[in-house]
Amino acid sequence: MQYWLLISLAFLFSSCGINRSLKQTPNIGFYPKSTHQLIVHSDSLRTIDHNFLRKNRAGNWEMYLDGNAYDLGTKNGLLTQDLYQNQESIFFEGVQQLLGDKKKTGFLNFFLRWFNRDIQKHISEEYKTEIFALSQFSNPDFDSIAKPYPRALYLHAAHDIGHAMNDLMIVGCSSFAVWDENSMDGELLVGRNFDFYLNDDFAENKVVQFVQPENGYAYLSVGWPGFIGVTSGMNVEGLSVTINAGKSSIPLKAKTPIALLVREILQYAKTIEEAIAIAKSREVFVSESLMISSAFDRKAILIERSPKKIGIVQPSGSWLISTNHFLSSPFEADKRNQKHIANSHSAYRYQILEQEIHDFKPFDDQKVVQVLRNFKGLNHQDIGLGNEKALNQLLAHHAVVFRPEKKLVYVSSAPYNMGEFTVYDLTKLQEKMYPAVKIVVDSLRVPQHPFVLTKAFEQYELFKKKRLTIHRAHERKTALDNGFIEQYVATNPEFWQVYYDAGINAKLQGDLAKAEKYFLLARSKEVTTKSDWHSIEKQIRKVQKKKR
Repeated sequence: MQYWLLISLAFLFSSCGINRSLKQTPNIGFYPKSTHQLIVHSDSLRTIDHNFLRKNRAGNWEMYLDGNAYDLGTKNGLLTQDLYQNQESIFFEGVQQLLGDKKKTGFLNFFLRWFNRDIQKHISEEYKTEIFALSQFSNPDFDSIAKPYPRALYLHAAHDIGHAMNDLMIVGCSSFAVWDENSMDGELLVGRNFDFYLNDDFAENKVVQFVQPENGYAYLSVGWPGFIGVTSGMNVEGLSVTINAGKSSIPLKAKTPIALLVREILQYAKTIEEAIAIAKSREVFVSESLMISSAFDRKAILIERSPKKIGIVQPSGSWLISTNHFLSSPFEADKRNQKHIANSHSAYRYQILEQEIHDFKPFDDQKVVQVLRNFKGLNHQDIGLGNEKALNQLLAHHAVVFRPEKKLVYVSSAPYNMGEFTVYDLTKLQEKMYPAVKIVVDSLRVPQHPFVLTKAFEQYELFKKKRLTIHRAHERKTALDNGFIEQYVATNPEFWQVYYDAGINAKLQGDLAKAEKYFLLARSKEVTTKSDWHSIEKQIRKVQKKKR
């Protein structure tokens, strides 16, 4: 009760400050007035002078932007307006579905305003200007949540807020780097899966951005419409950055969104030393591991950041792994990190990567992709499709492979990271881009994984739909018929979740013997986390007690 009283008082005393903060906008008076003309050539090509947005053969959008901060935001908004507005709809409606209650959604709106009250103090004028210009093209349907500019700021902190709030398990990424004797040609290779998941629609319109800013280095990043931050990217100097969420306490207010910190590193760093200096210069509000690889340094390192500490992981050999726990000495005794290692699936995925590096070395680009697509468990055990213990959880927003010394970037396409990988040559970003400029290296394309065309994949897609139906019914304490449940179990028979859900359904029907059978089957499978295990054990005890 005291906790909620303190929160209420904090809301009360900060409400005036919230309103003042929401009214603040960057000073754009010294930027020339925008006269950009958008030309829509077709459903798959739009241009503003030599800047463009086009859809590639794999279904991803490719966007080239250049200019000052205001130009970048304005051109981005003009080129992507319909996609940006749709992305906002998907995000906010998806969050509302997760909350499942209009009252909770109303509280969320207020919480976002309170939580982000000082966020502008932690974002550079350059990026605030770019976000402000972009926000003018946002979806007016969500003005009730906040005006366009502060709402755009919220969206740039979505990754941070998502993994800070323990109940929204929407991040669980895996990254690795190899070089020297672990690489076929001795050069640096980096692979990563970005498992930021809200729903399938959120990942539908991926945008591969090629950005030539007025200051700093040109770079490529992979994101979504309405987003200027970076979660995976590489610049023309061959410095790449990826982010993996660590275990965080729930912060009291937003500071620098990690995606904007990564953008700054990508735009202004050539070396690992320069990247570390930038990472140290910003305050963050969640824990995050940044894998930095550098063609100049010919290696990769990890920068592990929390709101209070920073640690650097230097490789002991010619490989490096990052999942979702910290490895550096400042976090060795960190109770939150140690608990996360013990209770989550992060350590399991780390072990898979260790095993894969040992089994597959030396690596080329094809082998890196093969590892990223691996949906099995340790020792290639079948642990069920969509199990978060797998490197490939069949929910990735995107996967990328970086070849920093060759300035090549491989980007996945739908579904998940199983579609075709398009390969981009970043040496082309050193010249002025036009839609006709050849930046894709066709000879290096990685084809779609054959699994996508199998009956098993079709069953997995059906499993996801049925799981959603079951969970919605169970939230209402409604049981589904046995035929539906049997079909559901058959869609993913090695995954513990189907048996747990079937057990809950049998309990709702009052069939305790069947419920016990299903819960015992769930326990016999590779259960994702200790929390999941305890949930199964709790249900077994309850059912057995009622049967006596």
